Amino acid sequence: MIKQKITDNSLINHLANIETDKIDIFLLNKGTVRGALLHGTKMINQMRVNHNLGILETLTLGQSYMGAGLMTSMVKGNDRISFAIECGGPIKGLSVEASANGNIRGYLFANPIPITKPVESFDLSPFFGPGFLSVTKHLESSKQPFTGQVMMQHGRIAKDLANYFLESEQIKTAFILSVYFDKEGRSIGAGGLFLQALPGAKDTALESLEESIEKMPSLGKYFATGGSTHKLINESFKDFSPEIIGEKPVSFNCECSKERFTSFIASMDKADRDEILKNGPFPMVTTCHNCGTDYNFSKEELQAVFSN
Repeated sequence: MIKQKITDNSLINHLANIETDKIDIFLLNKGTVRGALLHGTKMINQMRVNHNLGILETLTLGQSYMGAGLMTSMVKGNDRISFAIECGGPIKGLSVEASANGNIRGYLFANPIPITKPVESFDLSPFFGPGFLSVTKHLESSKQPFTGQVMMQHGRIAKDLANYFLESEQIKTAFILSVYFDKEGRSIGAGGLFLQALPGAKDTALESLEESIEKMPSLGKYFATGGSTHKLINESFKDFSPEIIGEKPVSFNCECSKERFTSFIASMDKADRDEILKNGPFPMVTTCHNCGTDYNFSKEELQAVFSN
């Protein structure tokens, strides 16, 4: 992966003066509710510059990255979790993958998202339309990945992820996903919250938690103004005996490389090889959809690859 440089000096200074990106994992109500709070402002900005995204695209893919990142609080080791949306609206769909160590990558099916008039709100439901959301868990302990799928009920990533867990796994879950932009369109704050009932959770306690969530500040705006994950957990859930049990980094990262793409090219059949060498174009550009990285291959490089 090649990380593109963020060139906006104002944004660079802002990112240098806020809390680092991370996920705090915690328990509430004597271990009957598990939670994760994600700060991802730097991640979202690196994602944005690598994929060359506008505001609408940053909002959509940024919420998706944070949703996937929050779900890694349920996996460990070399486990991975991914989710995809296929829909009939202008967004068309998206695919995002997150590993247990906090590396997240993924892409929009349509970039830019085609729109016919200026965006008037951050309600994404008109851009999704009818569709399906699927979640896949790649667990080291399982021989095959497990995939569950539900229809999109809301057209809002946070609500549809929560609905997935309720319908597919019968677990009460809540998500908040927030990206905050300044007047110039910079994404200066991004955060997400995940809460999930565990065995022993009482309905009355969950109802009280819902009330506490509604009183929380906008996570994107909170982190944009220098907010702390620890402080937010302890203050927002002070009546539920919060216990922070873990912390891990989160970042936009992809394991692609020119060497990997070289292997893909080397496996092409002879007819395709001959066609490329004869007609080009050169350099041949290959792109990783997950991170937006381009890898260029000159004619001489391709001749060397094909000769082996």
